[in-house]
Amino acid sequence: MNRQHWARRSGGWASLLVFLLYPPDQALALPPASEIPEEVLRAQPDLRARSPVDHQPLTADEALELQEALAARPETGSVSPEVERLIFLLRLRKGFRDLFPFLF
Repeated sequence: MNRQHWARRSGGWASLLVFLLYPPDQALALPPASEIPEEVLRAQPDLRARSPVDHQPLTADEALELQEALAARPETGSVSPEVERLIFLLRLRKGFRDLFPFLF
């Protein structure tokens, strides 16, 4: 074999040997000192809030006021007695279908 062949083959081994003898500095894997650690960020309260009504950004005080106003508002959306009766009958029918599937 010629001299160039051995020079090319030994170049790969030389770089591997250099890599094994001089490993990269372990400090390169650390985040920069200016970055806030995740544990600290998790411990801090999130003061950003959005309105559940229109999704606009709110301050903490505005969000608290909105929550109190929504809690004090009377509940709406009750259904009429006819609809409640219909729901009851549908549930009753489903129960009968579960017990007696051959009748329906």
